[in-house]
Amino acid sequence: MASSGPEEGAAEVEPGSSESSRSWPAGPSSGAGPSRRPLLSSQGEEEAEADPLPAQYPSHLGAVPGRDKVALYCDRLLRGCRAEDANEAMSKYLLEKLKLKEKWLGVWKTNPELFFISSEDILIPFVGILVEVSCKPSQSTSSHLKASISVAEPFSSNIANIPRELVDNVLEELDHSVPLLEIYPVEGQDMEIFDIAQALDVVRFFYDFLWRDWDEDESCETYVALVEERIKLWCDIENGTIPVPIGQRFRKNLEKYKKMHLELIQYQSNIKEEPTAEEAVECWKKYYELVMLCGLLKIWEDLRLRAHGPLTPRILRRRRGHRDDGKAVTHIVAKTMTAEMVKDFSVDTLLQQHDNLNMALDSCYSGDNVVIFPGEYKALNLSMLTEDIIIQGAGKPEEIVIVSEPTHESFVVSKAQNVKLMHLTLVQQGTVDGIVVVESGHMTFVNCILKCEGTGVCVLTGASLTITNSEITGAQGAGVELHPGSTAILEGNKIHHCNNFKTSESSQGALGGINIKVVPVPKLKMKNNHIYSNNGYGVTILQPTDQLSATGGILEFTASGDAEEDILSKLMHELSLEMSSNTLDDIKGLSIVHS
Repeated sequence: MASSGPEEGAAEVEPGSSESSRSWPAGPSSGAGPSRRPLLSSQGEEEAEADPLPAQYPSHLGAVPGRDKVALYCDRLLRGCRAEDANEAMSKYLLEKLKLKEKWLGVWKTNPELFFISSEDILIPFVGILVEVSCKPSQSTSSHLKASISVAEPFSSNIANIPRELVDNVLEELDHSVPLLEIYPVEGQDMEIFDIAQALDVVRFFYDFLWRDWDEDESCETYVALVEERIKLWCDIENGTIPVPIGQRFRKNLEKYKKMHLELIQYQSNIKEEPTAEEAVECWKKYYELVMLCGLLKIWEDLRLRAHGPLTPRILRRRRGHRDDGKAVTHIVAKTMTAEMVKDFSVDTLLQQHDNLNMALDSCYSGDNVVIFPGEYKALNLSMLTEDIIIQGAGKPEEIVIVSEPTHESFVVSKAQNVKLMHLTLVQQGTVDGIVVVESGHMTFVNCILKCEGTGVCVLTGASLTITNSEITGAQGAGVELHPGSTAILEGNKIHHCNNFKTSESSQGALGGINIKVVPVPKLKMKNNHIYSNNGYGVTILQPTDQLSATGGILEFTASGDAEEDILSKLMHELSLEMSSNTLDDIKGLSIVHS
């Protein structure tokens, strides 16, 4: 949908007031409150079709490196500003550009609700109309920036059969005045219009991605530092450093907050007199829902959307340990159980049958085995592994498929001292953590297939991992990520088609198959692995810039290939990085990346 601008960035609204305070500029729904129109199917069919919209100047900020965005917003546009001064600073910048040209052509993009009764039935993000724009900048930089528009010839729209009369009526009710940020200059005009288009793009980006509704209410002395952090956050989401599912969830909740904020403002404005008890309760309810969501978004921003949750509170299960009698139970997971299925177990094996994996895991004590027969399963309890158990499939890994719960934060999370998974296929769908997160203890995979959607296998500080004869594919980040102080042994595995996000200028975009963070040093042993078709390096060693001198200051003074190879060899030795009989088919095999 077209940018709604910072009308959603209004100052926090106290629930007891029916007046709404809007920050610049007003949005598409803020006009004279035009009545809804019927759907196009009820209009006359003899209307001449509108021409297609001409091309507009493309947005350029997506390709601008993060450091240049910081220079633009923090060092230039908002330098020395407090949050309450940001609107005025952006207005002043745009006003200077608007002086370049008073009249020009643009496409007005607005909410379909402005035109149609039931916009949900119309699968378009916006209604676009070619208009002639007249900008007479106000002398006050704090005033709402709007533009006077009229329908340009030839009549053009993204909706071929939209009636010209309907458009004229809407503009009449809006007094031909619309928010400037809803207008996108068309190509083919002179350089002054190109400069105006870029300025509009800069301001839209600020209000869409950097401004928050609550900023004016915060006593932030270093507002530009906050903006810089949000630019870094945006870059991390775009280049995949923050896993895609987490970035999507953050943006979804941010949009939800903006929508709820507008709903509260509208609800308050509809209260004409002293609110009734029911209205007051509803108002306070909306207000506190807004405050809670605001608090969650602030936490996410402060934590930089950590890849390894919890993004929302999760229950930490207490470890049970072994049964009092010391006996171990084998849990059979199958809809029905036959004698043939258990003939290979010894006569003294204690068996317990479950028709779902979740119940089996919930019944486990340390020392138990879980045997899963062919089928597709889901198990929320995989995200709370605390017991030392073995979970194995009875058959080929392709026959035993465990799929994650899309509504849950995590898929497989282990805090057990020693847990093993064998002959299984794990399919990640919608969870935000890595497909497997080893928080502590040791985890082993044997002959498993891991089909990732978010990040791959993450081994946190102090934890250890062993993967043998397995396959890891599809991760948005690295297939295996080792945090400082972790340990991993990889033998006979295939790691491929990982790091499948669009990269930017960040060095994080080269992570590829295996990502190693080196302070303090982790330990990695690799043997007979095949690492191929990853977007980036096969193995990446992430080394902080301030550690350069510790591993060989020569890198600071020379670009010599021999020198870099020496440093790499030294670093591999210090990391206890053993790589024998491995095949790295990626174009970029092994690299040091300075973070």
